[in-house]
Parts: sequence; structure tokens; C-alpha cells
Amino acid sequence: MNKKFSFENIKEYHFEFKHLTVLFVVLFAFQLVLSFVNKSSIRNFLANTQEWYQKDSAERLANLTTTSLELLLETINPKRNLDDEEIRRIVQSFDIILNQHILQHNIEDLCIIVKKGDSVYAIDDGTVLFSYLFNENYYPPLTKISHTEAVRLYKNIKHEIVNKEQIYGYLTDRQTFHTFVPFVLRGEYMGAVYMRNTPDFTFITNQLISSYDETSIIYVSLILLGLLAMYFISSYTVKERDEAQQRLFEEHEENLKKQFNYEKELVFTKRIYHTHHKAEKVMGFIKEDLRNISHDNINEIKYRVTKYSNFVSRVIYDMKWYDPPLQTIRNPIFKTNINEVIKFMVDNIFLRTSNRSISFDIRLELSDKLPIVHVNEFVVWEIIEPLIQNSIEHGGDEKLIVTISTGFNEEIKQSRVIISDNGKGILPDLLEEDETGLKKIFMENITSKESPIQNVGYGCYIAHEISKRCGWDVDAENLADKGCKFTITINH
Repeated sequence: MNKKFSFENIKEYHFEFKHLTVLFVVLFAFQLVLSFVNKSSIRNFLANTQEWYQKDSAERLANLTTTSLELLLETINPKRNLDDEEIRRIVQSFDIILNQHILQHNIEDLCIIVKKGDSVYAIDDGTVLFSYLFNENYYPPLTKISHTEAVRLYKNIKHEIVNKEQIYGYLTDRQTFHTFVPFVLRGEYMGAVYMRNTPDFTFITNQLISSYDETSIIYVSLILLGLLAMYFISSYTVKERDEAQQRLFEEHEENLKKQFNYEKELVFTKRIYHTHHKAEKVMGFIKEDLRNISHDNINEIKYRVTKYSNFVSRVIYDMKWYDPPLQTIRNPIFKTNINEVIKFMVDNIFLRTSNRSISFDIRLELSDKLPIVHVNEFVVWEIIEPLIQNSIEHGGDEKLIVTISTGFNEEIKQSRVIISDNGKGILPDLLEEDETGLKKIFMENITSKESPIQNVGYGCYIAHEISKRCGWDVDAENLADKGCKFTITINH
């Protein structure tokens, strides 16, 4: 279950061309960083290994030289008188040991450091060494300048070498090793053999680093070629997918437009069907007024017929547009008195009907302080008329009283038109709100009539939609005792 859930979550993400580009750049950057880090690690490893090997090599070479001198001296009996030939041979052996190692390019200095009296001497000559070892009254000549550093270092570590009799080494400049090996003859400490050695293994390190660089370049090149191949293949695939997706979106958008236009046409048709009978009723009033016209009532009928005709013209105008232009609904040139519109509708529409299925009465409580509104008067008619008609049709068969009141709050600059009745009220489910706060009674095709006719339930819907375009607010609620009320709020 969890695996399926995770897989479904991953499928929701669509990789775009920019995602592949970022992924490619990140992988290549990581590969370069990894290569540099690995190269640095190898370089450090080789440096540490080289340093250890150099130190071990220098100590072994110095120890070998010291051992050679000690073994040579062990073969000589100090109590026996030596002839000139034997002395020459021993001195030659000393010179070979002291000078042979100097021929190596890594060894820069080699001498034997001894103490005579209170002075320290550095010996690098076989004759001087022989005289020092076999003549107690002999004092070596002054130390050469090239050995002054060896003498200085020996003075600093003399006590440690004497006490421990162990090889002691210095490292300077990270390459030069100063090695002191105790010089012991027949169990007696005589001094120390000094060797300054600068072993150079950089050619090996450079060769290894060069080989690694070649391997890294080949490896990175192969990875780069692989990533480029994957990148171009993925980019081509994503490009095809994006093109197909774009065509699908365009087709879907076109279908949505068709569906939207179809729904608008359908709503428009239902709205026309809903209002055409009102126009028919008004046309009947016009015909009746024309039949009853006389010299005494000609001005009254002319005023009334003009209003009727303008209303019919507005109905016909609305039939031309899905959404009439906003300037035809509200405009500063319109100066409509809501009280006059309400009086005309009540006197000449609702109370003029000769045959009424129920008995009702309409009471007016209109405020003289109500300011004019910059809305077309027939648009106001289209808002208020359906709400009054709703109270009459759904009020019930008892004596119905519809009260229409207007008022104006000067402090907050707000007008209100309230249409209330003492009828059955609105069904509770019609007052339920959706997620946007819109009550069900103001939704399209919603009615409490039990009728097979489909084109019903548009009165309150049309009133609400037109109110929104006017910037007004319409609300519906049941009264505490009985009946309901519609409230139109107008902010000036």
C-alpha cells in the first residue's frame, strides 16, 4: 500500500527541460568536485608516504654508515703497533666510508662529531679520524664552515643522544633530514655520525599524479559523454512530450471555450424564456391602456405606456447580449429614484392583475431620504420585480401581506430595500450556503415549485446576478415569527 502510494506520488511530478538541465549541471559539477577531492587525497597520501619513506631512508643510510665505521674499528687491535702500510689502508677505508656516500645526490653532508676537552669537532677526513682515535694527545683541527650547523644541532641534542643512545632526526623545510646516529666504539660512546640528507621522490609523485590525471580525464570524459547522451535523449523525449501536452492543452482549452459558450447560450435561452412572459404581460397592459384611452386619461396612459414600452425595450436589449456592457447598467448619467420604480411596479404591475390566484396586499414604507442611484431604472426593475414576485408566489394561500420598505443610513452612507412577507417562509435547505458563501436560493435553476416545467428557478438567480453587476448585495432570510424577507444593500 505504501509502495503504491509512493509510486503514485512520484508519477504526479513531470520533469521539464529546465529540470533535466539543472540535473545535468549538478551531476557534472559533483563529478568534477569528486575528482578534485580524490586527487587532493591522493596527493596528501603520497606526500605523507614520501615523508615517512624519506625519513626511514635517511635513518637507514646514516645507521649503515655508522655501522660500517664501527665494524671497521672493531677489526683493529688498539694495543698492537701498526705499520705504515696498515695505517694507510685504515685511513683509506675511513675516507671511502666518509666520502663514498657524498657522491649520492641526496646526501649533502656527512661527518663524525666528537668532543675533545670542552670543544666539539666535526671530522670528515680519514687521517684526522685515525689520529683522533689512536692518539690521545691529538686535537682535531677547527671545524669547517660547512659543518657548523651540524655542530650547533648536536649541542642541542647531545644529552638526549648520550642518555638514550638512539637515532635522532630533525626535519627542516619539509625535505631536509638531519640525522644523528650514536657512534659507539667497544661499548664506549665516542660521539655521533651526522648526515644531512635531502631525498627527492617528487618525480614518482609527479608520475603518479600525472597518471591519475590521465585516468580522471578519461573517466570524466566518458561520464560527460554518457550524461550528454542521456541529456539529449531525455531533452528530445521531453520536447516531444511538451509538444503533445501543449497540443492537448490547446485542444482542451478550445473544448472548454465551446462548453462555456454552450452553457452561456443555454443560460441565456433559459433567461429569455423566463422573462418573455413578463414582456407579454406588459404588452397586454399596453393594449388594454390603448383600448381605454380617452381625453381625460391620455396623459396618465401616455406616461404608463412609455414606462411599459421602455421595459419591453430593455428586455429585448438584454436578449442581444450574454453579458450586457457595464455602462448600460450603471452610469453617472442614470439618476434613478428607487421609490418611484417601486411605486410604479406595485401600482401598474402587481396590483393591476385582474385575476389573482391568491389574495395578497402590498404595503409601502418608503423613506423620502433615499438618495438616487446611478443605475438604469429598468435594471432596478429587473432586480426588485423577481423578489416581489417570489414573495407573492411562495407566500401561501392565506391572506398574504407583502411589505416593501426603504431606508438610508447617513452615517455609513448605505441604503436598504427590504421586501418582507408573512407567508410560509423559505425552506431551510434553500438558505444553506456553499463554500463561497452563496445561498442556494440565489443559485441557478433552484425552486420549491413542484412543476414539470424545466425553465423555473431563475427569478432570484437573475436578481442576484444583476445586483452583483450593480455593486449591490442581496440577502434572504426567514423572519422570527413567520414569513421571510429579502434585503438589498446599496453602498453609496
